[in-house]
Amino acid sequence: MDKEYFRFYIKVRTALHIEPIVIHNELRTVFGDEAPSLRTVQTWSKWFREGRVEVEDEERPGRPITETTSKNIRQVCDLINDDPYVTVGELEAQSGIRHETVQQIISDHLQLKKIIARYVLKHLTSFQKAE
Repeated sequence: MDKEYFRFYIKVRTALHIEPIVIHNELRTVFGDEAPSLRTVQTWSKWFREGRVEVEDEERPGRPITETTSKNIRQVCDLINDDPYVTVGELEAQSGIRHETVQQIISDHLQLKKIIARYVLKHLTSFQKAE
């Protein structure tokens, strides 16, 4: 379940003056291990009592994780399909995506590995191996 749904529930129950421990127990009863911790429920309940309205996270400093998007995965896939002999450095230059991210996309998302300077699927069928 999405964190924002839990927070909305905490917000509503806090507005009804329900104690955080009761809210936590209700969430644990329904969602088990997926429920937020008691400390999290207490923190959000406190914020809502203090007047917080939003249930979404606030912006945090640091670099956002936005490079491994479906658009970037598709772009790397298309570049490899156009030239299976392309190097990671060339993919990095052509796509503008960081080297580590290109490698992650290739291995984790596309399930490819390089054999004899050409990208192929990690797990080949017997027919594919024979070719």
